[in-house]
Amino acid sequence: MMNKKKTVLAHLPINKKAIITELHGGGHFNRRMCAVGLRKGQTVETISKQPFMGPLTIQVGKCKMTIGRGMAHKIYVEMI
Repeated sequence: MMNKKKTVLAHLPINKKAIITELHGGGHFNRRMCAVGLRKGQTVETISKQPFMGPLTIQVGKCKMTIGRGMAHKIYVEMI
């Protein structure tokens, strides 16, 4: 049985893929994430991270987007 590493999206290394396992935010946050395609079970990849706690560029499917570090700390993922 493989032990998969769980972390928050903000700590996912660049060019690594993970599966979203949980969203730890309120109703507005969860609706907003769902609207942009970030939901439980989706595969996400970190493309780049800006320095000094700046935003992350991620890819979900064929869609690339930028999200803030605060949001990325509320999204729990399991590395694959």
